[in-house]
Amino acid sequence: MHSILRRRGLLAATLAASLLGGIAGGAQAQDNKNTVKVGISVGNAEQIFEVVKKVAAKDGLTVQVVVFNDYQLPNAALAAGDLDANAFQHQPFLDNQIKARGFDLVPVGLTITAPLGFYSKKLKSIDQLPEGAAVGIQNDPSNGNRALLLLQQAGLITLKPEAVKNNTATPLDVVTNPKKLKLVPLDAAQLPRSLDDLAIAAINNDYAEKAGLSFNKDAVIKESPKGPYANLIAVRRADKDKPWAKRLVAAYQSPEVRSFIETQFKGALVPAF
Repeated sequence: MHSILRRRGLLAATLAASLLGGIAGGAQAQDNKNTVKVGISVGNAEQIFEVVKKVAAKDGLTVQVVVFNDYQLPNAALAAGDLDANAFQHQPFLDNQIKARGFDLVPVGLTITAPLGFYSKKLKSIDQLPEGAAVGIQNDPSNGNRALLLLQQAGLITLKPEAVKNNTATPLDVVTNPKKLKLVPLDAAQLPRSLDDLAIAAINNDYAEKAGLSFNKDAVIKESPKGPYANLIAVRRADKDKPWAKRLVAAYQSPEVRSFIETQFKGALVPAF
């Protein structure tokens, strides 16, 4: 009887060890996986990631790209586990999304800076902006703040100092508006399509490129490329030290990608690494 119990005990222990080994092996395989799914936004990121994919492939890492046309979706997809990483946003945008939606996401590496511009179909120079003009800005907190700061930089409005300091400016923080501009908050993706109805509009670089607009040639107000809005690669916090995450960052921050960005975009995009 005791012998039977001992054999049963050994069998159970062996089975448990086998199961644990399988779980551990699966976790290790997940840590060292060689295929990653990355969310990006439409436009120039698609071109850049064609180079990233080639560089990553040399290291045995397959990068699968998922293209989004809405800034609100890539972080939700990453948090839900539908992506392994995303590369479309700067730190202020990520901070706002974490605060608003509770995502547990962290940056693991910088990519590019995409200077923001105001564009127009009606004006060749910002000096031509008429009184009472309709001015489009993004309706998300981070990019809306950024657009308002750029309007202040151009001398068109003045914002409350506290809002500027905290990067939280909204149209309610405008304290002087000499030209009586009408600020029109819209979804970032809608702004290029709304240029017929607006005097000028703040348009993020990826949407501007998709609309055939050139930052260097067409923007009537230009943000400095040395500002605080460097884009980044984000992952779930649990994945920040995984080998595949480091390999993805290394592929992006490679000399080949740097050379492509500098040659292809000629200052409209700037490597942030």
